[in-house]
Amino acid sequence: MHSDTPRDTDIDKARIRFAELRGRDTTVPAAELDEIWAALPTVRVEEILGTWRGSGFDTGHPVHRRLLASGWYGKTFLAADDAKPLIMRGEDGVLYSDTEQGKGEAGLWMVEFRGEVTATMIYDGRPVLDHFKAVDDRTLMGIMNGKGFGANGPFYYFVLERA
Repeated sequence: MHSDTPRDTDIDKARIRFAELRGRDTTVPAAELDEIWAALPTVRVEEILGTWRGSGFDTGHPVHRRLLASGWYGKTFLAADDAKPLIMRGEDGVLYSDTEQGKGEAGLWMVEFRGEVTATMIYDGRPVLDHFKAVDDRTLMGIMNGKGFGANGPFYYFVLERA
């Protein structure tokens, strides 16, 4: 007979709360997203390779509005040294990597964030890092941070789903 460990119960609760907050049409408190993040498992670079459809949590962070306005589709991770952080959908419907807005592309590394080592995308031309954790095998939670964000944020919180 299987009994849930406290860690499994925390992950399950975090997944349920994550789904509830994703469905909100109103602003989401960053503190609640931080609690979810803390409960989720880390991921390795090789586990997240592929194409991902992106969306964000509206915490009031200005990056959220910019990504919505720019036609952001998601991210593509072809290899550790070949990550495309800003996949956009053009007016013609075609997806492309916006290297102008991103000032290049990115790479994937294992980086410590909040005391845990997890897969992290480091932008080539911007002082920005996107840290990832697994919600489930098809969904990642991301936190964008970097120079200018401050040690405790405010950060930008987002979702990636396997495309």
